[in-house]
Amino acid sequence: MLISEEKDIIGIKKASEVVAYTLREMRNYVKLGMSTKQLDDYGAKILAKFGARSAPNLTYGFPGSTCISVNNEFCHGIPSESRILQEGDLINIDVSAEVNGFWSDNGCSFVLGEDVHQHQKLIDASKQILQKAIYNIRGGVKISDIGHIMETEAKKRGFKVIKNLGGHGVGRSLHEYPDELMNYRNRFDQRRFKKKSVIAIETFISTNSSYAIELGDGWTMVGDRGGYMAQHEHTILITGEEPIILTEINGIWE
Repeated sequence: MLISEEKDIIGIKKASEVVAYTLREMRNYVKLGMSTKQLDDYGAKILAKFGARSAPNLTYGFPGSTCISVNNEFCHGIPSESRILQEGDLINIDVSAEVNGFWSDNGCSFVLGEDVHQHQKLIDASKQILQKAIYNIRGGVKISDIGHIMETEAKKRGFKVIKNLGGHGVGRSLHEYPDELMNYRNRFDQRRFKKKSVIAIETFISTNSSYAIELGDGWTMVGDRGGYMAQHEHTILITGEEPIILTEINGIWE
């Protein structure tokens, strides 16, 4: 969305604070032996407290309030009573919601407990790449140039990027223009970021795969060549200088 009035910035800030707070509190709440359904229920209660509605449920009929993906699940994992979280699990929580007509989105990957499977290097790469990408975004910058930064930084660290998942505009709906903010350089993409626009920018950093494929449940995505993926996401307001990170309180870089 493009910010045109003061009420727009007030609305998108509120929605962003709600999803950021929910994500942070879900990370603080999760523990060994908990099911992903229990974790999702907790997130749903927080959203409800703020009068927020789950964006994936509202928009697509997703069977949960948040997406919770574990280990080889890359994204869109369905919360389940049978999925019990264990030591060293690689967990991704993606929280997006609508609040009073405004929409915002954020997510993060982290290890539960001890890093017994050595996922932290992948997670750190994802965090650092998102940070570098965000602080290079401003009005007039080519969208594909940010994708180039993300892919180059991933390769430097020995990782790949997922080429069929990307960030997107957000604000008056969950996905809006500009869509397909990819983690690689598309030389045919001549679009540029616009000042006063709101986007959800996210990393998709992988150990083995370059594409995500959908499982039979119609939602969960895994890698075409297996492995693991880390994702970190902020909703930001683009300016002529450094962007304003609207979901900053989620603490995903801590």
